[in-house]
Amino acid sequence: MEQGRLAAQHACGEPVRAMHGLQPIGIYTIPEISFVGKTEEELTDSSTPFEVGIARYRELARGQIVGDSYGMLKLLVAPDDGRLLGVHVFGTGATEIVHIGQAVMGCGGTVDYLVDTVFNYPTLAEAYKVAALDASNKIRNITRIDG
Repeated sequence: MEQGRLAAQHACGEPVRAMHGLQPIGIYTIPEISFVGKTEEELTDSSTPFEVGIARYRELARGQIVGDSYGMLKLLVAPDDGRLLGVHVFGTGATEIVHIGQAVMGCGGTVDYLVDTVFNYPTLAEAYKVAALDASNKIRNITRIDG
């Protein structure tokens, strides 16, 4: 759709901005799979430090309500400044909730934003807060060890 909109604008002589670099990928399987940003493999190959924060649907009230015991959300976070580097989701609604991470990443947001945000309860979107807390706790523990 976005490529068509940009082509139509260009054809009609309207101002056109380039497509944003953060394009979500959605795979409509059972379970759904969706991601945006970098993968662990890409970050490892480029020697980019990162920490992983995970939220499992089975640990969320909404995950239990919808009966999704296998779904999860994973955040890849830069340990130095908390920027989100990637968001990976599989399970119920993955292609819907990935856009929260896309928006935070597109605005230069950090894991702290997700930690401090109030999410509706019970929702699958709450997985962002759980995963952000997981990543933040890991980063804080590494900082304590390194001094």
